[in-house]
Amino acid sequence: MGIEFWDVILVCIFAFTAGFVDAIVGGGGLIQTPAILVLFPAFPVPMLLGTTKIPSFSGTLNATVQYSRKIKMKWKLLAGMCPIAFAAAYFGSSSVSNFPKEWLRPILLVLMILIAIYTFINKNFGTATTETAITPRKYSWAFVWAAIIGFYDGFFGPGTGSFLILIAISLLGMGFLPASAHAKAINLFTNMASIIYFGSQGLIIWKITFPMAICNFCGGFLGAKLAIRKGNHLVRYFFLAIVCATILRFAYDIFILHH
Repeated sequence: MGIEFWDVILVCIFAFTAGFVDAIVGGGGLIQTPAILVLFPAFPVPMLLGTTKIPSFSGTLNATVQYSRKIKMKWKLLAGMCPIAFAAAYFGSSSVSNFPKEWLRPILLVLMILIAIYTFINKNFGTATTETAITPRKYSWAFVWAAIIGFYDGFFGPGTGSFLILIAISLLGMGFLPASAHAKAINLFTNMASIIYFGSQGLIIWKITFPMAICNFCGGFLGAKLAIRKGNHLVRYFFLAIVCATILRFAYDIFILHH
C-alpha cells in the first residue's frame, strides 16, 4: 500500500489543527481521526486508529508540561487517577475488536446534548477561580470515573476530553482552565496505554505517525499558550464548540452513515 507525499502533508495539517484544539479543551480526535481515515482508505481501520495515538500523545504531553508550569496541579489526585485511567484504557483498546461500538453512539449523543445545554444555560459553570477542597468521597468517585472514561477512551475515544473536563468541574469544583489542564494529564496516560497496545500488535504506520506527531506537538504548544493566556472564558467557548461538534459527529454516524 503506497503512501503519497501530499496525503502525508494534508494529514499533518489536520494533525496540527487537532493538536491546537486538543490542547485547549480536547476533541482533537474529531479532526485528526476522520482525516486519516479519508486520506488513507486502503489501510485497515485499526491500524489507522493506532497511528493517530502517537500524535495525540505528543501534543498532549506538550500541553500537559505547559499547563503544569502555570496551573496549580492537584498531584495527589492525578497520582491516583492516571494509573487507573491507564489500566482501563489498555483494557479498552484490547477489547475494541470484541464489542460493537454502535450501541454507545445514541447514549453519548444524548449525554453530549445535555452537557451542551447545561453549559450554555449555566453561565457560572466552570468559572471557579478558587480551589475547592476535595473530600475522600470525591476522591473515590474521581477514581471510578477515571476507570470508566479511561476504558471509553481506549475502546472508542471521541469526546473523552469533554467528559474529563465535565468531571473535573462538576465533581471536583475546578474552573475550565484547571479542568482542562488536569484532563490533559489523565489523557496523556490513556494515550500511552493505547500506544503500547496498538504498537505491540503492529497497528501503527510509523512513516505517517512521526510527521503527524511533530505537527500535533506544534499545534499543542500554541493551543496551550493561548489557553493559559486567555483563561476560563476562552476554554469555555472551545468546550461548547467541541461538544457541539461531537454531537454533530455522533448524529451523522447514527442517522446518516448507518442508514
